Amino acid sequence: MGDRDLFSMGQRITDVNFETVAFDYDSFKIKPSEVGKIEQVAVYMSQNRKVVCVLEGHCDERGSNEYNLSLGEQRAQAVRAHLVGLGVGAERLQTRSFGEEKPLDAGHNETAWAKNRRVEFALFR
Repeated sequence: MGDRDLFSMGQRITDVNFETVAFDYDSFKIKPSEVGKIEQVAVYMSQNRKVVCVLEGHCDERGSNEYNLSLGEQRAQAVRAHLVGLGVGAERLQTRSFGEEKPLDAGHNETAWAKNRRVEFALFR
């Protein structure tokens, strides 16, 4: 969608939260165990036609900043493609990558890294 943030003027929805979509190390492939989480977002989006969503891709701390920004974007794009496949209008979805900049867990072990490899959903109206 370019540099223009289509959702910057919308109001963030804070009373609806979805589980984050988790990813394996060095991967943007959606695991079968994560599909249900995306389906829940699709149902919500179909019932709330004025809502738009920013898909925020995140990575663990391993890898260069450039690599992690790219991988975070690929993760967000994978979830976006899945949502579009479920009938959510592409114009209602935007992606953003934070790479390794916003960890959920600041630890330096596999448990922490697994929490940080994710896509989060930010909803706006």
